[in-house]
Amino acid sequence: MASVESQSGDVIVFTPKASKPPPPTTVGVLGWLRENLFYSWFSAIVTFAALYLIFITFAALYQWGIADAVWEAESRRQCLDASPHGACWAGIIVWFNGIIYGRFPLDEQWRVDLGFILLVLWLAPFWFPRLTGKIGIGITAVVFYPFLAGYLFAGGERGWFMQTMVLLAVTVFITNWLHIVVSMVTGRSLREWVVGVTGFADKHERLHKYPMLGFQGIVLIGVYLWLGNWSVSEVNTNLWGGLFLTLLISVLAIVTALPGGVALALARRSHMPVIRVSAIAFIELFRSVPLITVLFMAVTMMPLFLPPDFQLNKLVQAIIGVCLFAAAYMAEVVRGGLQAVPNGQYEAAKAMGLTYWKSMNLIILPQALKLMIPNIVSNFLGLVKDTTLVSIIGLYDMLLMLKAAGQNPIWIGLHTEPLVFGAIVYFILCFAMSQYSQALERKLKTTR
Repeated sequence: MASVESQSGDVIVFTPKASKPPPPTTVGVLGWLRENLFYSWFSAIVTFAALYLIFITFAALYQWGIADAVWEAESRRQCLDASPHGACWAGIIVWFNGIIYGRFPLDEQWRVDLGFILLVLWLAPFWFPRLTGKIGIGITAVVFYPFLAGYLFAGGERGWFMQTMVLLAVTVFITNWLHIVVSMVTGRSLREWVVGVTGFADKHERLHKYPMLGFQGIVLIGVYLWLGNWSVSEVNTNLWGGLFLTLLISVLAIVTALPGGVALALARRSHMPVIRVSAIAFIELFRSVPLITVLFMAVTMMPLFLPPDFQLNKLVQAIIGVCLFAAAYMAEVVRGGLQAVPNGQYEAAKAMGLTYWKSMNLIILPQALKLMIPNIVSNFLGLVKDTTLVSIIGLYDMLLMLKAAGQNPIWIGLHTEPLVFGAIVYFILCFAMSQYSQALERKLKTTR
């Protein structure tokens, strides 16, 4: 009840209208089923029809893939003799190592495992909520990890440049995890802790970098004494294959696609005609042709533009082609995000006196990338699946290794089981990325 005094002095009393009580809601499982699946006779028919189709589908899959399946056999013939209508998972078990690692030497496969474990450990800090400096850790992963992983996978003689980058990569990796431990224990960054321990906290801020550089120098010396003479045998890239090669190409393409796409999107919106026209020509050229054409051009035409003494193997050429293709598509996704940011944000950044790069880095790009999370992840999912095209140019990725299992004389005719296994692997990869993107959207509160 509210009252208002009029100009004449009378008090006018407003009595709020009684609100209608909310309709009662059905609770429990039966209520949910009635409200969502059986709210009319037509919905009940559709529900029963869908349940019947699901039942017969899963029943047939269970009968073929589990009940009648053969798990131990030495050939396709033995599988057919044991169960003519069941799945021959014995062939997948025999070929499992090749499907995962390709033709990588058996006694050197620990290097592949170690490389991907290091990648997971390098990116693990992004899941720690209280940790600071996550952007810096991500930048170090992009800059240094490829050299460490590349030497782990390829091996061989190390020149002075590769020797330096590998030692720096190990040093940065150790420093990152020391920063994680210090942050989780003390709540301060490694830099703040080192500055406080060395007594530089009371000195000018510009001097704080010197104790941190000295600390990293000590770590670098320790790494050199530990791994200075460390080497692994050379493994030719022709032996790389399987899921290892698929993940390698996918990760490199994803890592380079986003920064490359951001650079191309900003270049396309540039006011400088030369930069804008060059970016438009690059983006439209790569978006106008299929990926298989780019791969063939990378393998056949790229060597013509290189010096005669400078030769790249087929894998490097394919990776370069996939990365350029992914960056061109990502550029349009990022450009859409930049256009979705209201003009008032640009004007507010100018009113605050921010330069172009500061306004982009602090205001515009964070908003644009947050809006574009679903499109960016969709692009990444398509990129993971498009890596199967490298099998056409002779690279033994997981798809080609799955095909090779059915072409082996002992297992000839084994086609369905490898493709089903590959579909499951791709589903797990893509579903995990999709779920992570949705969790990231909820964390950044972009969902409605």
